[in-house]
Amino acid sequence: MKEIKAFVRPKRLTDIVNKLREAGFFGLTVFEGEGTGRYSDNRKKWSSLTHPFSHSKVAKIEMVVSDEKVNEAMQIIHENGETGYPGDGIIYVSEILKAVKVKTLKPDDVI
Repeated sequence: MKEIKAFVRPKRLTDIVNKLREAGFFGLTVFEGEGTGRYSDNRKKWSSLTHPFSHSKVAKIEMVVSDEKVNEAMQIIHENGETGYPGDGIIYVSEILKAVKVKTLKPDDVI
C-alpha cells in the first residue's frame, strides 16, 4: 500500500475529488492550509493575516491506495489539478508499513 499526499490549488480541489470518487477512490482526507514555496504567483498578491510569511493558499489531499492504483490516482490529480502556472502543487508517494483500525488494534498488530 502507498500513501499519497497531494498539495493542490484550492480552486481545483472539487474537480480532483469528484474525479477520484468517480474512479472508485473514497478514503480521502482533505485539509486547507497556507504555504510558501520557491515561486511567486505574479497574477495575485495577498498575504496571510495568520501567517505573514505565507503567500499561497493550498489544499492537501491524503489517501492510501493499493500499489496497483497509485499511477491512476496520480494521473487523476495531475489532469484535474494542473493549470500550467507555477504553484500547481506537488504529489508525494510513501510506503505504508501497516494499517490497523483504531477500534480493532491487537497486541500482535504493534510494530
